[in-house]
Amino acid sequence: MFLYKIEITMPEGKKAALIVLADSDAKAFEYAEGHLARHYIKAPEVLEMVMLEKKRVEKGSGYVIETV
Repeated sequence: MFLYKIEITMPEGKKAALIVLADSDAKAFEYAEGHLARHYIKAPEVLEMVMLEKKRVEKGSGYVIETV
């Protein structure tokens, strides 16, 4: 299992960061799309979805997410 840090770019310069646990890269993107659909009332248009980091899961694994 891996932890994935994924950045999503939407219209009007909106961005979101998502951390997801998955067995593969493909599953990580699939889960990310599902999380977006559940998080927003109407699923947003996604211009770009980029995997920024991938870490093997072990005790203490995590990410720092910078905000503006």
